Amino acid sequence: MLGIYKNNSMIRLTLQKLFYVVLMLLIISIISFGAIHLAPNSFFASGELNPNITPESLEQLKKVYGLDKSLVVQFFSWLGAIIQLDFGISFASGKAVKDEILSRLPITLLLNGISFVLVFCISLYIGINSAMKSETKFDKIAKQFSLLSYSMPSFYLALLLTIVLSVDLKLFPISGLHSVDVKDGFSYYLDFAWHLVLPVFVMVFGGIGSLSMYIRSLTLSVLKSEYLFFALSRGIKGYKLFRYFILPNISPPIVTILGLSLPGLIGGSVILESIFAINGMGLLFYQSALSRDYPVIMGILIISAFLTLLGNIIADLILLRLNPHFKRGKA
Repeated sequence: MLGIYKNNSMIRLTLQKLFYVVLMLLIISIISFGAIHLAPNSFFASGELNPNITPESLEQLKKVYGLDKSLVVQFFSWLGAIIQLDFGISFASGKAVKDEILSRLPITLLLNGISFVLVFCISLYIGINSAMKSETKFDKIAKQFSLLSYSMPSFYLALLLTIVLSVDLKLFPISGLHSVDVKDGFSYYLDFAWHLVLPVFVMVFGGIGSLSMYIRSLTLSVLKSEYLFFALSRGIKGYKLFRYFILPNISPPIVTILGLSLPGLIGGSVILESIFAINGMGLLFYQSALSRDYPVIMGILIISAFLTLLGNIIADLILLRLNPHFKRGKA
């Protein structure tokens, strides 16, 4: 019976979250579409200053891309195309937006995936050990390190490391993902990994501070609980104490906060990819925003929103797995 209850709860929660994703994507698309098109200037504004382009040619270009219609008509035309997974044509490159995004999405997912795992593992180690060794030298160092991590702007740290480690000491490459003189083989992948060191370090360093202190606070509350004193009185300690009493009680809040931290990771890619000249989705978004390339901007916003909502759904399903009585659908 318990297995049937778990399965029904998971199916019900999954359906609720799928409806939530569709609704949120619709709301996000409406707000984003309106904000982008109401912004001053457009992709064709610079063309109006070019004496070689006649007003008739500009009007013809606007007709080709459907920009001569009202915003309402443009939105529903775009929405109908999105349902068919057609994100339109980029104004700048003339290529399909879907192809542009798919060619850059893997490196962005790789950067965020590696950073996400490292942030979780390092924060878990620092947070739990800091709580277990409260008011010791390790705890004081951990709190100072977390404060530095939380207060350090990622763009400043990225520029500082680039100047010191790349320009002055020449230990790391300045930008990009590959060196010009490295073509293929094992050295190619080693060179690729070497280019990722600084971007990943900046992303990990910026995410450790708040999460490690949050885990420390959770662990301290568990250490002061009555059931832990009961476990200690029975002689349970070491790995068993951590595995069966501490970890199960701090896991649900950690999963929740990790799901909510996904937008920050994806949003941070825009700044870091621009600084390190990484040809990912963040750099594409930055370049498209500067040139008012509406189809690319909207495509990236929708995909980023979908990945964020998908991450939250996965977090909720994990919570349901950890605790069958967890019901997030009412929230």
